[in-house]
Amino acid sequence: MATFNFAMTSRYFNVETAEMTLPDGRVVSYLRRRFVPPPERFATLQEHVVAEGERLDNISGRYQGDPEAFWRIADANRAMRPGELTETVGRRLRITLPEGVPGLPHA
Repeated sequence: MATFNFAMTSRYFNVETAEMTLPDGRVVSYLRRRFVPPPERFATLQEHVVAEGERLDNISGRYQGDPEAFWRIADANRAMRPGELTETVGRRLRITLPEGVPGLPHA
């Protein structure tokens, strides 16, 4: 089975791989489907109000220190299409801890 090497910060890091044999006998390796986790798996740290012209990678860089981690904001805000999160000026975005990391009570 082929190995896919994703960085620990990638949304695909823990996604399982699988194989499929084609009719001609070739074996194709692929990633299984990744499901967006439910919002309750994310502890909210703060909210961000979208301003005119903002991009999700810049928002991610500001709050998470990594513009390529924009997908964490998309997951926490239940967005299947990340670009939709910055289309509406004034939209409130949840900035969260990574999935499954509990927040501090009364913080």
